[in-house]
Amino acid sequence: MFRISPFLAIIMNSSPFRFTESRLALRSILPSVLMFLLVLLSGSTSMAQDGIAATLEPGASIDSGDTAWILTATALVLFMMIPGLALFYAGLVRSKNVLSVLMHCFAITGVMTVVWLVFGFSAAFSEGNSFIGSLGKWAFLSGVEINSVWPDTGLPTLLFYAFQMTFFIITPGLMVGAFVERMKFSAMLLFTTLWAILVYLPICHMVWGGGSLFGLTGVIDHAGGIVVHITAGVGALIACILVGKRKGFPQVQMMPHNLPMTVTGTAMLWVGWFGFNAGSGLAANGAAAMTLIVTHTSAAVGAMTWATIEWIKFKRPSVLGAATGSIAGLAAITPASGHVGPIGAIAIGLTSGILCWYFSTAIKQRFKYDDSLDVFGVHGIGGLVGTLLVAVFGATVMGGKGIEKSIGAQFGTQALASTYTIIYTAIVTTVILYVVRLLIGLRVQDASEQIGLDQAAHGESGYND
Repeated sequence: MFRISPFLAIIMNSSPFRFTESRLALRSILPSVLMFLLVLLSGSTSMAQDGIAATLEPGASIDSGDTAWILTATALVLFMMIPGLALFYAGLVRSKNVLSVLMHCFAITGVMTVVWLVFGFSAAFSEGNSFIGSLGKWAFLSGVEINSVWPDTGLPTLLFYAFQMTFFIITPGLMVGAFVERMKFSAMLLFTTLWAILVYLPICHMVWGGGSLFGLTGVIDHAGGIVVHITAGVGALIACILVGKRKGFPQVQMMPHNLPMTVTGTAMLWVGWFGFNAGSGLAANGAAAMTLIVTHTSAAVGAMTWATIEWIKFKRPSVLGAATGSIAGLAAITPASGHVGPIGAIAIGLTSGILCWYFSTAIKQRFKYDDSLDVFGVHGIGGLVGTLLVAVFGATVMGGKGIEKSIGAQFGTQALASTYTIIYTAIVTTVILYVVRLLIGLRVQDASEQIGLDQAAHGESGYND
């Protein structure tokens, strides 16, 4: 994986076409390629016109308690993106790039909201084939009545739409941390939009939307270990490699410019994660309460584990380490949160704290990729840890609520689901990044990187003395 960029660079340099000519050729065929993709993705439209609509009957019973809770959970998950993730990332970059990171998070929120409305929700959750739903079934919320109820819940369909929209928003937002301080704003928008359409929507449909993850059955992913964290983590790793390192990395220390901002963002993420995980049960009940407890426990254990490792290794625990460890614990418990008990939460928080620290330090140093804010190390590895360990700690003998398969069989299912997702995400992300590079380029110019993206991309400064 780590040799993808040099290998493809050799292929491009040996091509009989010059780079400029390749870019012009790609631009000329891009409309046809996009049309082909739309036709491919919408190929199941005809089979999706009947069936689901019958379950969205206006006037079905809406549960006011469940609805009130998921309204709150929806606000909490959006709160995770803006301001939570925005502040968490903004504090970690240098002061000359603080506004650019905030702008990335706000812009992604805006673009993904529109994509979700136009066809994203329909592609993810309407009936279709095993890979993707219909693009047009609920486009612009067509056919969804204001009082229709989402199947097997007491929730308005519109509320389910809004809750899932916040997941669609934050997932590409997570990847921003891998390529901060050097990607063009236009490239970031094009990349994250294409990635959300071609990676998130199919994986979401296959895991949560009625599809099949390459034939697997019984995959457990309560709130997004596979759909959110593994996809974002792998996408971030590929992106940071293909975009390239920041100038001076790793020789020049690039310290966070505002740790209080980062800790504030961490606290917002921690609180917002209750909506992320406890809301994914789509009901206000005891199961949601247990999900909230294990989410909080894993975050606490992850924070203390990371801080303890630093305390032992460097003789002092860092604030940044504790904050990062809490996010690792939160990412790891996400897929398992609706299935494990307190024992599982402690084990997952401890394991994620250790492994995420190791990947964010030793592995990153070994392979010298510039995952600037450790998206892969924290979210990718954390999501993988929870996705695998739910097979163990979801069993009743380990204090979980029970799994249908044996521990070994469930672990195999989780491992295969993770592997399929990693491979699919890596391939599609690589293709998207090379398309974006050919169309508009990925990196800002050296001079722009030197003065900072706040000024170069937005003509503003975060701090004016």
